[in-house]
Amino acid sequence: MKSTLALLMLTLPLAGADLSPQARKLHRDAFVFDAHVHVINRQFYHGGDIGERVRDGHFDLPRAKDGGIDALFFSIFVTEDYYPQRYETKQVFRLMDLALTQLEKNRDSIELALNASDIERINKKGKMAAVLDLEGGFDLDGDLGILRDLYRLGLRSTQLSAHNWANNFADSCCAAPKVHGLNDHGRAVIREMNRLGMVINISHSSDEAVAQAIEVSSVPVVATHHGLRLLNNIPRNMPEDLMRKLAAKGGVMGFHIGNEFHNRKAFDWRTKHAGRPFWDTDHIAKRQEQPSIEDIDRRVAPQFPMVGVNMPDDVIFAVDDWIAVVEKAIGIMGEDHVALGSDFDGGPTLPRGMRDISDTPMLTDAMLRRGWSEQRIRKFLGLNLMRVFREVTEKK
Repeated sequence: MKSTLALLMLTLPLAGADLSPQARKLHRDAFVFDAHVHVINRQFYHGGDIGERVRDGHFDLPRAKDGGIDALFFSIFVTEDYYPQRYETKQVFRLMDLALTQLEKNRDSIELALNASDIERINKKGKMAAVLDLEGGFDLDGDLGILRDLYRLGLRSTQLSAHNWANNFADSCCAAPKVHGLNDHGRAVIREMNRLGMVINISHSSDEAVAQAIEVSSVPVVATHHGLRLLNNIPRNMPEDLMRKLAAKGGVMGFHIGNEFHNRKAFDWRTKHAGRPFWDTDHIAKRQEQPSIEDIDRRVAPQFPMVGVNMPDDVIFAVDDWIAVVEKAIGIMGEDHVALGSDFDGGPTLPRGMRDISDTPMLTDAMLRRGWSEQRIRKFLGLNLMRVFREVTEKK
């Protein structure tokens, strides 16, 4: 799928520590499509340009190129801080405006993709493809007019739930349920997303909402950045029965790169030192003040870029340990239903030795080391997600 230009770059170095020649070549040749990367929040709060290489955080375009990324869900994130005052929709449009501005400014290296054919066209020009994705709620009431307006602007994926907050049509994994999964309007949101050709992202949704969304949707759905509950029994992870249900409908699970999801020892360490689980937003709900949106901007800004925490080496997974998690999922779902969903710059504590998105080739090296076939590696790195994205966005 890569362009002639990209193939000519096979001899150029990839980032990553001591990659084998086989891994270096395979990763450069493979189609790499990350299902969840936080991109423009740091620029929204602190200025700058996604095309500028920076020294902190996990993502910028130069480092993504170093990591061999061909396409990504270009995720914009509305934090829970904007929900109590009902600023969520305004914040979505502010972030969309900046995302489109940044893409235009960096059009020599990245371009907006509205469907799978766009990704192929963009890659043939030697550019990365950006699929606009929303993490959080576009409107707590699920206004379909707002959804359609965002689609017209180029949004092609959105979460059902409002991140870890309860909206009024789809329950979150990490807030008290309101509608026991989906209500009638939640089903209407799914039907409209199906009609438009938008990816339904079930990450952060409750178990009931996940099960019902899979049943209601006429096309496969995607858990863009997730983990296995059998390894870490937290509500943000998916139980085996839902993994099987997701796969049976043709869906894909993107695997979160953070230790907090798959490594119970790391999750417990972080929770102990933070005083609460990483998804807990009760402190936001308890605030009594009535801030302006600018006040909220100032409060939220220090969170970005969102990276993990410094844990002892004996607590953190190595890259091979992370690949072993994906192998467990393959045993449950099959190799056609797993994908990369890193959540770079979304707060993950990376596997030991990884620094940022430029180290993505280390995953390919580990998969080869553990005996994965080239076909399985290519499916995981991008082909599985591309299959679903094509079915959703180009359905007849």
